[in-house]
Amino acid sequence: MKHRTTIAAIATAAAIGGACAFLVPAASASAGQAAGAGQAAGAATGTLRFTSVAVAQVNYTATVASAQDNDVDKAGKVIGYDLLHVVFNPTTRTAAVDVVFVDQAGFMYGMATASDSPVLHGKVTGGTGGFRGATGTFVAKNLNSAGTKAAVTITYRT
Repeated sequence: MKHRTTIAAIATAAAIGGACAFLVPAASASAGQAAGAGQAAGAATGTLRFTSVAVAQVNYTATVASAQDNDVDKAGKVIGYDLLHVVFNPTTRTAAVDVVFVDQAGFMYGMATASDSPVLHGKVTGGTGGFRGATGTFVAKNLNSAGTKAAVTITYRT
């Protein structure tokens, strides 16, 4: 059970979004950069950094779970949320993770394959609102042995 909880916690922090938690650049202390010369109008790139803190987890079966996290800035202020859907494969000891991150700009989607590693690498796969058409990557690093906090870095382009 601890293995699956750790995977869910790491995945929750990601991703995302990933998610990982893909937040409005203005809401993060490490806000993204506006589009530079030579980029298409409306295109933006950014790097977001925050801490994802586990709030709740539901184990539907022995291999399927979902989790919800608060995404906080350095001051501990909630700046967004993420929701993960995790499908654990006990044979390979990996998990397929789908993540949705939300904040005032919209939703950002991501996916990853998690393992026993304390670091999760994932892919940004799209979004809505200010994150429409987002692509990029995310990295989530577990910050505690309980698997309830993770440092998340997201690099994206819209």
